[in-house]
Amino acid sequence: MTKLNTREEFEKLSAEMKAKTAAAPTTISICGGTGCLAYGAAKIISAFEAEVEKQGLSGSIRVLATGCHGFCERGPLVLIQPLGVLYTRVQDKHIARIVTETAKDGKIIEELLYVDPQTNEKITKEEDIPFYKKQMRIVFGDNGSIRPTSIEDYLGIGGYSALAKALFTMKPEQIIDDIKKSGLRGRGGGGFPTGRKWESCRKAPGEMRYVVCNADEGDPGAYMDRSVLEGNPHSVLEGMIIGAYAIGSSEGYVYVRNEYPLACENIRKAIDAAEELGLLGDNILGTGFSFKVFITKGGGAFVCGESSALMQSLEDKLGEPRAKYIHTVERGFRDMPTNLNNVETWANVPLIINRGVEWFTSIGTEKSKGTKIFSLVGKINNTGLVEVPMGMSLREIIFDIGGGIRDGKKFKAVQTGGPSGGCLGEKDLDLAVDFDVLSEHGSMMGSGGMIVMDESTCMVDVARYFLAFLEQESCGKCVPCREGVKQMRKILEDITKGKGKEGDVELLISIGETVKAASLCALGQSAPFPVLSTIKNFRDEYDAHIKDKKCPAKVCKSLIKFTISKKNCTGCGACLRACPVKAITGEKKETHVLNQKLCIQCGTCLESCKFDAIIVK
Repeated sequence: MTKLNTREEFEKLSAEMKAKTAAAPTTISICGGTGCLAYGAAKIISAFEAEVEKQGLSGSIRVLATGCHGFCERGPLVLIQPLGVLYTRVQDKHIARIVTETAKDGKIIEELLYVDPQTNEKITKEEDIPFYKKQMRIVFGDNGSIRPTSIEDYLGIGGYSALAKALFTMKPEQIIDDIKKSGLRGRGGGGFPTGRKWESCRKAPGEMRYVVCNADEGDPGAYMDRSVLEGNPHSVLEGMIIGAYAIGSSEGYVYVRNEYPLACENIRKAIDAAEELGLLGDNILGTGFSFKVFITKGGGAFVCGESSALMQSLEDKLGEPRAKYIHTVERGFRDMPTNLNNVETWANVPLIINRGVEWFTSIGTEKSKGTKIFSLVGKINNTGLVEVPMGMSLREIIFDIGGGIRDGKKFKAVQTGGPSGGCLGEKDLDLAVDFDVLSEHGSMMGSGGMIVMDESTCMVDVARYFLAFLEQESCGKCVPCREGVKQMRKILEDITKGKGKEGDVELLISIGETVKAASLCALGQSAPFPVLSTIKNFRDEYDAHIKDKKCPAKVCKSLIKFTISKKNCTGCGACLRACPVKAITGEKKETHVLNQKLCIQCGTCLESCKFDAIIVK
């Protein structure tokens, strides 16, 4: 394709690509996101291409290597369109049958269908699977229907039409006004109104204005931005170009984690393709507006998700936050006005411009509009990425979409908002998920991490784990965060080791409130949330650890004891062979004995025993 110089040239090419997409033959879409690639999807994709060619079906069947489909628990995923049939956990041995029976003849292969763990029902179509049924995938949905690095595919679903509309029919102020009216709030964690940020940046004095995309996703278990950037990089790029035009910027940066190689590669290819076509770079579509985008790779520091620390890192300086009275929209990158939004926020912009403010505001709650992508992980049947309208309850997300708790166990807690988010209990399951409601109940939206825990989880140990992470990731610049988080972690560690004492909980609350109030940046200000929320919602577990020297969930090694039941032990020797410290002795077919002085409470014996002979006290 040659460079486009006018609106007419763009619209002609766009119409051609849309017609080509509409006339596409049967399509086999294979998830090529990082999760499915880990399951061997690259090999599956190559095998499908070879099989279609071998059967002489290249003209009637198209193989599409796409981005993440979201249902990571069941990969590799294969979606047959237009049938809408989804096959899960596909292996090499299934490929020939899928091509011949389903893609060619429309027959269903029963053994590859998803089985609902709650009803034991086999489900044929993707849209009928509970994991997908209640979702509203307006940002994430195109991941399964386009090749991430194909600008032709993106144009075929209407890509860059929002950019053309903005450049040729809207003034910058009108764009900003629409974003303000839409109620779009930043999806990176703070939830700040996007339109207000854009307006402040446009009005700020400065010779240059910069646009930055924050793809430095640092929450453990979260990979929403990664998957959008991997699967649909052009949507993010289009949002950035529109934002740059509205703000008056000529230069932008994608700040992405170096640990995201596929995301880095795909956004690089998207930038190159957009530049080649004249949708990015100098004199875009002949309008006189120029905008260039560069990629900067971050080193994986959690604190660099904070805006001012990110600016420092972007300038090749140590990633440390600065006082918030200096806003990045006024003095950010290179001390110039800088607009920073995360991946998901930018991807929403073309949708709002194309479909309108009224459409967007019809989704969500009064103060939290649109949808949100969550990384739903933990002790749950259906793990993966889910996109839901703001206001959906935690219960619906966890039990309807997530399929409930694994192995028939009981729900205990869900942590929202990443490592510095709060832990909510069973009484909170009917809360509407939006920015304000979660904050009111001691948690937060964050960037979209959602970790589900069952009855076998120790909430004191959970708080200790996240405080240890935050202590390690603290930049150490301010005393409240550097010393306060460390002291809280030490107290929690003592409690989990049976060294807790009366007054420790009150001390944790006191330190936590001080760290919240006095820390320099959001990392420190939110660091106490895991502790304060678990104390609020699971105080009985703290009391059990401190007063009774017991861990109710039987997780904390210093507070549990393994013994062997004389009644159940068959003398099979499995635990004896598995024990790493040889703490178990006994003859074959005779009751074994566990030496408490040698036992390190590793739990290996419990895992190896098939006769329920290992008792945990």
